[in-house]
Amino acid sequence: MTEPMRALYDAEQVRELDRRAIAGGIAGYVLMQRAAHACWQAMQAQPQPRRVTVFCGPGNNGGDGYEIARLARVAGAQVSVHALGDPRPGSDAATAKQAWLDDGGSVAPENGASTDADWIVDALLGTGLGRAPQDAMQAAIESINAARERGGRVLAVDVPSGLDASSGHAPGACVRADVTVSFIGSKLGLWTGRGPEMAGQRVFDALGVPDEVYAGVAPRARLQSADALRQLARRPRDAHKNLSGHVLIVGGNLGMGGAALLAGRAALRSGAGLVSVATRREQAAALTAAQPELMVHGIDRPEQLDPLLARATVTALGPGLGQDEWARALYARTIADDGALVVDADALNLLARFPRARPNWILTPHPGEAGRLLQTSSAQVQAQRLQTTAQIAERYGGVAVLKGAGTCLSGSPPQICPYGNAGMAVAGMGDTLTGIVAALWAQAGDPALAAQLGVLAHACAGDRAARDGERGLLPGDVIDALRATLDAR
Repeated sequence: MTEPMRALYDAEQVRELDRRAIAGGIAGYVLMQRAAHACWQAMQAQPQPRRVTVFCGPGNNGGDGYEIARLARVAGAQVSVHALGDPRPGSDAATAKQAWLDDGGSVAPENGASTDADWIVDALLGTGLGRAPQDAMQAAIESINAARERGGRVLAVDVPSGLDASSGHAPGACVRADVTVSFIGSKLGLWTGRGPEMAGQRVFDALGVPDEVYAGVAPRARLQSADALRQLARRPRDAHKNLSGHVLIVGGNLGMGGAALLAGRAALRSGAGLVSVATRREQAAALTAAQPELMVHGIDRPEQLDPLLARATVTALGPGLGQDEWARALYARTIADDGALVVDADALNLLARFPRARPNWILTPHPGEAGRLLQTSSAQVQAQRLQTTAQIAERYGGVAVLKGAGTCLSGSPPQICPYGNAGMAVAGMGDTLTGIVAALWAQAGDPALAAQLGVLAHACAGDRAARDGERGLLPGDVIDALRATLDAR
């Protein structure tokens, strides 16, 4: 993945970059032709297109579509163009439409375009979405998706129509693309929320825009790179366990011991020198038998945590904790300690009930937990994932990690993880991430770095484990893949 693609911009920033490129001497119509060429190249990377249907909106995205239609026709494809609205007179899009007509092309009426094609091009909205598509636009999006269901492949120009380029939110009907080609600035919304699912394969082309166009336009976020895992230092030959940190897992209420076990196993496989588990006394023997490398302590009273907290380099609070009296007592005792802390699961729900802030913790909510932390809905969280992550960090302190497709990490700049897969949407994956992050913090000594590398390691191990298939992927499979992921060079 190229460096320009790692810088993520919102829609308004990309419009500004486009304006700067034109002001710097690249004609808007030239940029349009370059964008069309990039899209046509992406289509030709598949079997040669024979029948192409292009849906053109009234803006510059539609102009790109007319230019794609011209290229397809020159290459010998049978091309049908469906226009929704007329370009503004004198605009680059109007020039592109006239060029298509001058070449002998035609424009089908609003409801008359054939979608019986092997490629359908979505050049309807691009970054221009302001609300849920309605009426003819909604119908066109539904036609594109129906054509895809019949076996056609869909290329989205810049952004799938219906997807918010800035947030990855899809407020209504949205094109489901096989390939999305974006230009000049990589769009934030393609990488989080609904973006990864709706965009398909993401291709970026800077269209030959010079570097000075980007000067002074700070990206909203950056994509993580798996190469960052190389920051993990090799262990010295004379290493001993105390050099690699001591992780304490606090959780595993009755019936939920597996969560604490998964977190502990993940911490071990992520290189922690020692891992202790504070759990219900009734489950201590079973956890020891399941993983003898763990030092398991049955806890009846919260004060029994004190010596364990004193010895821990990093504590992970929440896996299988529950919210009963026992859980609340352990939560309060752990929170009162000023040591390094990773907070997940029911500990986040308790934090939402009893809010406080501190600088030395990492919070790892999924959208539902994030909604409770901010007293909002998970739907609102998903609609503004990056902003939600920043709000959690601002309100509660420390580092915030919002889990999900395109996991978001607070920071300057924020980061988004482009790895991971749908097979990881299963119970226990969050507990696994908690153990990984705690272990890397215990080794690296820096919470922001631990969160970044922990998210990366978890996602990349998930992708490694999914090579045999996503369906039926288990947290244990991800844990088994951690050694190869963390030791790859």
